[in-house]
Amino acid sequence: MFEEPLREGVILGRPNRFIMEVELDGERARCHCPVVSRIGGIDTTGRPCLVSRSDNPRRKFSRTVEAFSWQEPGDAEKRWVGINQTASNRYVAHFLEQGALAGLAPGPGELRREVRFGESRLDFAIADECFIEVKTPLAQLECDIPPFVPRLDVAPFSSTGRALRHLRELADSLAGHQRAVVLYCLYYENHGFRFLRGTTFDEVERAVTAVQEAGVELWQCTFGQDAHEVRLVDCRPLEDW
Repeated sequence: MFEEPLREGVILGRPNRFIMEVELDGERARCHCPVVSRIGGIDTTGRPCLVSRSDNPRRKFSRTVEAFSWQEPGDAEKRWVGINQTASNRYVAHFLEQGALAGLAPGPGELRREVRFGESRLDFAIADECFIEVKTPLAQLECDIPPFVPRLDVAPFSSTGRALRHLRELADSLAGHQRAVVLYCLYYENHGFRFLRGTTFDEVERAVTAVQEAGVELWQCTFGQDAHEVRLVDCRPLEDW
């Protein structure tokens, strides 16, 4: 549950990757955008959004855009697409500690975060037997995008170096650990995660095949989000990536 209900507004623009300008109750507000990449290659201008508020005085912007909707601002019942990549580890930790991800991890065990391995910090280690790396892919959106939503002209997606390094290091971790998992988190109704066929897809395909053969598991968590909560919908292994 959110500490207080999120406020609904309308996105007016994204002047840079860190900022969204939002209309909130008739006023224009600058909000933090928690997505460092593009969002599905779309223009989010005009989309309804949900905004949280922070009292942290060190923050440049007190508000954060947490989600947007494909529907129109005046629609009564909206379905939301969560975009807060930085919150995924917090949500996954909560559900691990609650024992809600039983298929992925039978129990929370001793849960450690930000575990150093190789040149990376992997997100979770459970009882030093299972490493979990959490990803929240938003450069591609695995759903049907309405035709009235404008698309942006973007270069072919090629930013896969960090993700590939984490895959290889997870495979290396199996020398001393029983399991290694990449967990893809999607905060909307979706078709199931698939790697984006960008300029480095052949390299990604070879890397994923190699780490799967080494024993790395690929899983997906689907969450639902509204103004009051983030809820777990499903957690399952990926049969086809």
